[in-house]
Amino acid sequence: MPLVHIELIEGRSQEQLKSMVEDVTEAISKNVGAPKENIHVVLNEMKKDRYAVGGVLKSDE
Repeated sequence: MPLVHIELIEGRSQEQLKSMVEDVTEAISKNVGAPKENIHVVLNEMKKDRYAVGGVLKSDE
């Protein structure tokens, strides 16, 4: 059972998330031979004020 965790900054549409999950599932199935119904994808969306790069919060950019 492949389990994929994806960390994202919030702000993508439901359609974008759905498309990404479909593509990730397809890639895992194709490359490791796992049935799609056994592939789990977990999306963790972070608020922009809870993620920083180079000491700068994304909310401050």
